[in-house]
Amino acid sequence: MSNWKIIYYETDSRTSPVFDFIQSLGSKAKAKVINALDLLVEYGIQIGPPKVKKVTSTDIWELRILGKDNIRIFYVASSGRSFLLLHGFLKKRQKTDKKEIKIATLRLKDYKSRMN
Repeated sequence: MSNWKIIYYETDSRTSPVFDFIQSLGSKAKAKVINALDLLVEYGIQIGPPKVKKVTSTDIWELRILGKDNIRIFYVASSGRSFLLLHGFLKKRQKTDKKEIKIATLRLKDYKSRMN
C-alpha cells in the first residue's frame, strides 16, 4: 500500500505559512514535527488519539505534537491519499483559541476556491 502525501497550503503569492512556521521552530521542536508528519504519511487516517484529534464541528483535524512546546498543525485529508496542512501554531492554553481554527477554516475555503 502506498504512503500518503503531504501538501502545504499556499497563499495566492505562493508562500506557505505552515511550512514557514515549521521552519521557524527550534531544532528539537522541528524534529518532533517531522517525526509526527512521517507517522501521518505512513499510517494516514489510521492514526488515532493522542496523535490526532478532530476539531469540533469542522472538517479539520489537528496533529498534536506534545512536549515542552505544544505544537498543533491543522490539516484535512484530501483526494489522492494526501493531507493538506493548513495552519501550524504553538498551543498556549488548555482550549484551542478560536482564531487559530478560523485561520485554518479560511485557508481551507481559499484552497477549495482556487482548486475549482
